[in-house]
Amino acid sequence: FKCETEAVIPYNQFLSKLPAYLQQASMESNGKSIDRDGNKINYETGSIIWGSTGTNAQHSFFQFLHQGSKVIPSDFIGFNNSIKGNKVHHDILMANFFAQTKALMKGTRGEEVKTNHKLFKGDRPTNTILISKLTPASLGSLIAMYEHKIFTLGVIWNILSFDQFGVELGKKLAKNILKDIENQDFSGHDSSTKNLLNRYSSTD
Repeated sequence: FKCETEAVIPYNQFLSKLPAYLQQASMESNGKSIDRDGNKINYETGSIIWGSTGTNAQHSFFQFLHQGSKVIPSDFIGFNNSIKGNKVHHDILMANFFAQTKALMKGTRGEEVKTNHKLFKGDRPTNTILISKLTPASLGSLIAMYEHKIFTLGVIWNILSFDQFGVELGKKLAKNILKDIENQDFSGHDSSTKNLLNRYSSTD
């Protein structure tokens, strides 16, 4: 459906690094344009993974999710029980959790909207992942689910998910560039890189 990105939105501050972890796991694994047989692929693989914790995201990029021109499938991750046991605060948090997914699904259909600026089309796809409580076991299950998704998509797309040649090329070049910086010899580089290295080396 030409959805190029996916948002991961955990409603728990302890999972603030989860979107970045899944970004690395997915984009490093399935960012490929050659299939398992060595042939160039003529279809899109992988997707751009990004996100943030729920309440922060609501005041950051939710406007884009609700009314932006791109459709962004989103995973909302919530918990029935608070880690610290503060039910009042947790109920407020989860009310926002359910309200956002409902708004993304239904929009303002059937409601009186006086201006198009307040129109929400709805039909924005989300997964609601509701877990009893954040524990080591439930976190492990969550990560296992996403890693299984990465593997399964790799099979469907006929790519080798877990090699990292794109990363290795940059590391190899970095070693050579570091030697050239130490020796102040940039003659072996293309004009763009040479000019950048000269500019870098000429500053205090």
